[in-house]
Amino acid sequence: MNKLKGKKLLVIGGAFQHCKLVEAAKELGVVVYVTDYLPVEKAPAKQIADKYFMHNVTDIDGIVKMCIEEKIDGVISTSLDACQKPYQQVCERLGLPCFGTKEQFDVLTDKNLFKQACRKNGVDVIPEYKERDIDKKTVQFPILVKPGESRGSRGQTICNSYEEAKEAIEFAKEVSSNGQVVIEKYMGQANDFSMTIIMINGRACPIRTVDRILGKREDGLDKLAVGSASPSIFTKLYMENVHKRVEGLYRDLGIENAPVFMQGFVDGDTVRFYDPGLRLPGGEYERMFTCALGKNPMHPLIEFALTGKMSSYEALFDKDDVYLQGKTVGQVLPTLRSGKIGSIEGLDEIRKHPSVVAVFDRYSVGDIIEETHNVAQRFCEIDIVCNDGKEATRTTEFIYNTLKICDENGQNMIVSSFDPKIYETRKQI
Repeated sequence: MNKLKGKKLLVIGGAFQHCKLVEAAKELGVVVYVTDYLPVEKAPAKQIADKYFMHNVTDIDGIVKMCIEEKIDGVISTSLDACQKPYQQVCERLGLPCFGTKEQFDVLTDKNLFKQACRKNGVDVIPEYKERDIDKKTVQFPILVKPGESRGSRGQTICNSYEEAKEAIEFAKEVSSNGQVVIEKYMGQANDFSMTIIMINGRACPIRTVDRILGKREDGLDKLAVGSASPSIFTKLYMENVHKRVEGLYRDLGIENAPVFMQGFVDGDTVRFYDPGLRLPGGEYERMFTCALGKNPMHPLIEFALTGKMSSYEALFDKDDVYLQGKTVGQVLPTLRSGKIGSIEGLDEIRKHPSVVAVFDRYSVGDIIEETHNVAQRFCEIDIVCNDGKEATRTTEFIYNTLKICDENGQNMIVSSFDPKIYETRKQI
């Protein structure tokens, strides 16, 4: 008997990142509500929900009132920073299950608090400086200055002098939602590493390790991912040397049932983490994981939102799932230079490819792309699931050969494409 059938679930946030959540809830027979301020034509998750509302995610009073009137059984938000704290506040007001407390969300959204928690639990972090070190001129360059709280890659600056650092600090403060900055040793060409875990009854079940493929410095995109590959070539290193300490970190924070992720840099036999989240990263990896293994990681999250437990899934997820049974999955994230989009070709053909799981495009003909050096320059996300690296290479080559995005003068707008052969040359370290 399906114990969730007919229950009412509110999803806070109507962006495409929550579509997979709405779809998974419907698979379980759940009645799905969605709310945010966006009109339905600009909110894909609303388009597939059973019912939607126009309450802004920050309208806590309005959302709580609506939940009471509609007799909502559970509230959830999984993938966007802007929705997470409102989600926690709504759950607290209604007495409903939530992935975390206010204090836990604070630690896993504030980079300074996160570093303190890591150090306490033996999790390595990037060496950092204070503003006073800039004033005293006791810093070893290069350094990376970034906001204490921000979205994507906004507000980050690599500095090679004290003058650059002072300007970067002011810029980062303007972008930071808490007015604070983080000043770190710049890790240069160190390999980037990200991982995602589902905490199930206090047990850390890793579902993703990923190597981000960064854009080119000449395009100003060397801090932005233009692609990804999973599992990471550093998965074995992470599982053997780091995972137990990360699991200890989350247990120490008291997180028992929740999605969590962290980004870091590989440094020798460890990973130095710099960015956390009490949520999923925001892409469509969970679709790829489901396709590869036949297990949907959204299901335990939905069960928890509606019952306060993940009991049905405690034995389903295993630490070896992170290796994807030898499959290769990836994201191709075509990124555009500045200009006005004049034409788009190839998306329909790409969607039909057997190895392509999902395509989410963000822009249309006539839209203007600005040179922001962050996620705003990404045209779309194309998710692939392949049996091995060679198949992933062939699929990516097909994508690059098929997708054509030109400006009004017929000039190619796609920049920082990566070498598809990266998929077949990767080996576990």
